Amino acid sequence: MNLAVGLEMVTQTHPGKIRTHNEDALYADAALGLAILADGMGGYRAGEVASGMAVSQMATNFASLIPAFEAKHEAIDDARANLHLIDEVIAANSAIHLAARNQPRCAGMGTTLVAALFYGDRMSSVHVGDSRLYRLRGEHLEQLTRDHSLIQEQIDSGLISPEEARQSNNKNLVTRALGVDPSVEPEVNSFDVQTGDVFLLCSDGLNDMVEDEDIARLLSQSDDLTRTADELVRMANDNGGWDNISVILVKVAADNSTTQGRWHKLRNWLK
Repeated sequence: MNLAVGLEMVTQTHPGKIRTHNEDALYADAALGLAILADGMGGYRAGEVASGMAVSQMATNFASLIPAFEAKHEAIDDARANLHLIDEVIAANSAIHLAARNQPRCAGMGTTLVAALFYGDRMSSVHVGDSRLYRLRGEHLEQLTRDHSLIQEQIDSGLISPEEARQSNNKNLVTRALGVDPSVEPEVNSFDVQTGDVFLLCSDGLNDMVEDEDIARLLSQSDDLTRTADELVRMANDNGGWDNISVILVKVAADNSTTQGRWHKLRNWLK
């Protein structure tokens, strides 16, 4: 079964209380079914260059290619979605790495990235680094991505507990990022989608400041995505606001003809 679902998406970003500028970049298009979030790193504001390049290139490529393909009627599947997500991330990595090599002020820049692509009753995600994707189903919040970070490797090896990790000074040391090396290994996964699901894409400026239990409680209590996004950012700032804070919320609603029409085009392209 491959039904086009109606989606509601909202974005919110804030520099936080410590940083003087915002190096996060976001994109969300409910009709296209695409959400992208990147958290840049690098001196001289190069981080915002890297995150902006990753998000704009990926969004532009997905959006511009859809109408260019001849109408066909085969439905998209997980394998096709995952393949194109990987290809776009690898292309973005190459572009950022080349820019960092050719522009001295951008030397060493990089960015994390997490993206979600919705198609029918499925969703595929791709991520590099420690920007996260969560899903709230009912009252249960599940982290769908696994951080590419030193602290996650220490947890996996049993060197520290998740509770100790919350207090660690190494929380922000990522083991993968776009643009740092000539090649990158993105991680992709596919998930089922149900009406009423709420998906959260966020930079570590949120989940480092706000406990998962508090995120789950807030997402469960409100149907107003804009208000919820604002409240998540406020909570992160109230708890310290040590980093840029960015969130994208995606709610799965009833079917609608607009989304169905856009997905007919997207299925054609991804074949």
